[in-house]
Amino acid sequence: MYRLGLYESVRTKSGSFVHINLYFIVKRLFDIIISLTLLVLLSPLFLWISYRLYKKEGNPIFYREVRVGKNGRNFTLWSFRTMMNSSKVIRSLPPHPFPSSWEKGVPDYFKFIRDKNKVYTMTGTWLRKYNLEKLPQLVNVLKGDMSLVGPSPEIPEIAQYYNRYQSSRLKVRPGITGYAQIHDATNDNHGQKIKHDLYYINNYSYKLEGKIILEFFKRIFSNN
Repeated sequence: MYRLGLYESVRTKSGSFVHINLYFIVKRLFDIIISLTLLVLLSPLFLWISYRLYKKEGNPIFYREVRVGKNGRNFTLWSFRTMMNSSKVIRSLPPHPFPSSWEKGVPDYFKFIRDKNKVYTMTGTWLRKYNLEKLPQLVNVLKGDMSLVGPSPEIPEIAQYYNRYQSSRLKVRPGITGYAQIHDATNDNHGQKIKHDLYYINNYSYKLEGKIILEFFKRIFSNN
């Protein structure tokens, strides 16, 4: 009787393991096919945006920044440049030495602050309205740095203060869009962002992925 119960337990765990791996294999194949297809189909738009940025705002066309991906691995995130070259990003990062409130992880009340004097270019404003500044991130998806759906890529200086609970959001590839993003849980509300990301990770399914992608496109078209 004991052996039968043990066998059933092992079989259940084995089945669950196979299901999880199959899900992520299918998800990765989907990422590759969709990102490659979109890069080909949208290549005229990609080239037109690049040309417009070069003619209207000059170089650089792309904006690069280091972000944290799956398992804490850093990668270069690509996007179209949307701000004037003189615009700088002011980050509200933990002071050094960091206060005791950071010893147990990034506080829920932490807020990422950007320069209030930043100036978006005319093309950049239009790109941001339709999320088109993220088009180059399809290359990140194709390379395997990112997924179409997942937690937002984290800033290294913030991720290094994650506690074990918060680090769980780094178990999967970051996404161009995600459950937290469609619920407007960004770095303006760090605690809520973590909760939404972990909900997505703990409740992953093809249905949830589809809902997130559908909501992402609904938001883009609602801006029209």
